[in-house]
Amino acid sequence: MYKTVKKTALALVPKGFLIKNELFFRALFALRYKGKNHKCPICDHSLKKFIPLDDGDILCPFCGSRARTRRLFSLLKEHDLLHGSVLHFSPSRSLYRILSKDNSINYVSTDFEDEFIAQYHYDITKIDRPDNHFDVIICYHILEHIEEDQKAMQELFRVLKPGGSCLIQTPFKEGNDIYEDASITTEENRLKAFGQEDHVRIYSIAGLTERLKKSGFTQGDAKTFEDDVHAGFQAETILFLKK
Repeated sequence: MYKTVKKTALALVPKGFLIKNELFFRALFALRYKGKNHKCPICDHSLKKFIPLDDGDILCPFCGSRARTRRLFSLLKEHDLLHGSVLHFSPSRSLYRILSKDNSINYVSTDFEDEFIAQYHYDITKIDRPDNHFDVIICYHILEHIEEDQKAMQELFRVLKPGGSCLIQTPFKEGNDIYEDASITTEENRLKAFGQEDHVRIYSIAGLTERLKKSGFTQGDAKTFEDDVHAGFQAETILFLKK
């Protein structure tokens, strides 16, 4: 149902108008999902159920948040990370709407490919900000797209303030090695090898952690979380790093 409605809306209504009025259209569609079984921690709506997606994720019908975004927002609040200057790469619209209006932080959003709503278009391998600038960096599902990932990690470390926090997440594989092959360049072959047309590798938790250590991140670790049906969280691993 959701997939059909979304496809029809995109075909009939200009994309810019849909984005501008997204919450209004979602509210109309989401009425059938109101209930008391679940609660979205981002938009605070009580739900009968989340919307299952083809990729196995679950979507909030009211704000459009995915499971990892809901957990991220909860962790940011739980660990008191919403303070000072916050750099957020390719933010989801559900989180961007909240953080960009939060006057208690200096929120800086960026998306290099202009696929997400963001204020800037920083190249993560050469971030146009001075050293020791940000208190918090959110880098979710970015590094697996970057060919020069070690250079990107060094930049994240450079612009993070001493004592600052960096949250990183990517898809992960089992084992200790990172699977990458620079000769794989076509979208078709990258989809087969790495699981998505614009991915250039698959990290293991150990492999990514080791690469981050080489870039300067010697503090922090990987934390694995379980499902939380009520809040619509799914099992996942997140790297919490300090400078």
